[in-house]
Amino acid sequence: MIFSGTDHEHMAHALRLAERGLYTTQPNPRVGCVIAHGREVVGAGFHQRAGEPHAEVFALREAGERARGATAYVTLEPCAHHGRTPPCADALVAAGVGRVVIAAEDPFPQVDGHGIGKLRAAGIAVEQGLMREAARELNCGFFSRIERGRPFVRVKLAMSLDGRTALASGESKWITGAAARADVQRWRARSSAILTGSGTVLADNPRLTVRRVEGPAGSPLPPWRVILDTHLRTPSGSHVLDTTAPTLLMHAAGAPVAAHLAATERVAIAGHGGQLDLAAVLAELARREVNEVHVEAGPALCGALFEQGCLDELLLYVAPLLLGDGARPLLQLPPLADMASRWQLRVVDQRMVGPDLRLRLRPS
Repeated sequence: MIFSGTDHEHMAHALRLAERGLYTTQPNPRVGCVIAHGREVVGAGFHQRAGEPHAEVFALREAGERARGATAYVTLEPCAHHGRTPPCADALVAAGVGRVVIAAEDPFPQVDGHGIGKLRAAGIAVEQGLMREAARELNCGFFSRIERGRPFVRVKLAMSLDGRTALASGESKWITGAAARADVQRWRARSSAILTGSGTVLADNPRLTVRRVEGPAGSPLPPWRVILDTHLRTPSGSHVLDTTAPTLLMHAAGAPVAAHLAATERVAIAGHGGQLDLAAVLAELARREVNEVHVEAGPALCGALFEQGCLDELLLYVAPLLLGDGARPLLQLPPLADMASRWQLRVVDQRMVGPDLRLRLRPS
C-alpha cells in the first residue's frame, strides 16, 4: 500500500491526538481520529475515557455534514460492536465518509476485522497499515493483553554509575534528581497497575500513587496498587492500605488473613518454591483488564521478572554518582557460565532527565 505525504501528515496528527488520552482511557486503547478533505482538516477528536464517546464520534461531531465524501484517519480499527458505546464503524457509514485509513487492526475478538468488513460492505474504501508500529507502540499494553493474555510489564529502576540501587543499609533517597522523580510519576500515570513486593512495603512503606500529573483529558485514573505478598505480611498502617487508590494483595493459597487486611481485595495465586507464579500473576491482571504494569520493587522480584521472561521494558535512570562495592545491586540474577549466556538488551530510547540519564531498554 502506497500512502501520500498528506496521508502521513493526517495520521501523525491522529496519533498525537490519541496520545492525549495516555493517562485516562484504560482499559480501552488510546485512539485518535482526523477527518479531512485533501489537506483540509474538517474534524478531529480522541478517546478520553472508557464509557465515553470514541475518537471517531468526536471527529464526526466536529465535521458535521462536511464528513460526507471525506477521508477518516483512525489510529485503530473502528469498533463494530455495541459495548459501552455504539459501533464507530456504523457512525462512519452513516456520516457518508468516502475513505477510511487505519493505522492498526484491532485484535479484540468482537472487532478484529469486523470493523473493516462493515466499512467495505458499505462501499467505503479502506486502507490499513499506515504508521502501524507507532499506533501499536502507543497501545503496547492493550495489544499485549489481547494478543498474549498478559499486560505489558515495565520495570523502573534507578542506579548509580557503578550499578547500585541503595546503600547496604537500604537507604536510597534520593539516587536520582527531582526531574527524574517527576518523570517517574508520568510513567506511573499511564499504567493500569503499579506492582511491588511485600519486602518493599515492609522496608519503605511506599504510597504507590500518582502525584502532580494532569493530562489533557483530566486527572489520571488511579492505577491499582498490586502487592505480591505470599504470606500476607503487609502490616497495619501501611500506606498501600489507605483509600487513595485501589489495592490488590496477591498471596499464596491458605495464607492467614489478619483482621486489618479483611477489607482489602485479595486473590490467591498459584506458586512454586515458596514464590508466587509470576505468569499466573500477570494472567490474573490481564483478566482484570490491566494493560500496562509499572514495577517498582527490589532486586529479587525485578530479577525474577527478567529471568522468567516477564519483563518487556526496563526503564532505567542512571545518576552521576558512585555508591561503592558494599551497596545493593541492580538485579538478583543467577551466575552465568559464559559470555554466550549473557542477557542482551537493546536501547529503544535514551535522554537526559535533569542531571540523570534515562534509558528505555527491551530484551533482544
